[in-house]
Amino acid sequence: MKAHPHQGGFGGRQGCIFVLGGARSGKSRVAEGLFARWPAPWTYLATCQPHDGEMETRIATHRARRGEGWRTVEAPLDLPRALDGAAASPVLVDCLTLWLTNLMLAERDVAQATQELLAALGRRTEPTVLVSNEVGQGIVPDNALARRFRDEAGLLHQAIAREAARVVFVVAGLSMEMK
Repeated sequence: MKAHPHQGGFGGRQGCIFVLGGARSGKSRVAEGLFARWPAPWTYLATCQPHDGEMETRIATHRARRGEGWRTVEAPLDLPRALDGAAASPVLVDCLTLWLTNLMLAERDVAQATQELLAALGRRTEPTVLVSNEVGQGIVPDNALARRFRDEAGLLHQAIAREAARVVFVVAGLSMEMK
């Protein structure tokens, strides 16, 4: 793998790396580690909305771990526009499942938002790393909203994995290259 996108064709979906794993699997740390090969500054597109103190603490922990070289942009709903706005730097999107949650709570069209996200990824000229939670390996949820979320996440993940150049699955802090 080349060190810079302009040297190795990292633009568009060929420059897209999808990092997928369970909660607390180490996926964000693995994704952040990928950025050492690209020159800073890097852009962190945060999809989390801090609704309580616990989420604020998680955000602060993530921010402190990233350290220097990162510019954080909050993108809870309009992720495609945020990707377009970060065109000049490598981007880390953390995370797609929180973005999906925000879309569903705002009653947005998830299929349309997914297509807009894929189009924005195709326009990128710098590397893009997308992080998401794998939620489909557990039991079938007992309520309709949770089942819909699980199903929408599965469809979103399939669409991203189809188009990404690389897919990395993370379990217990260990990564496995799937594609």
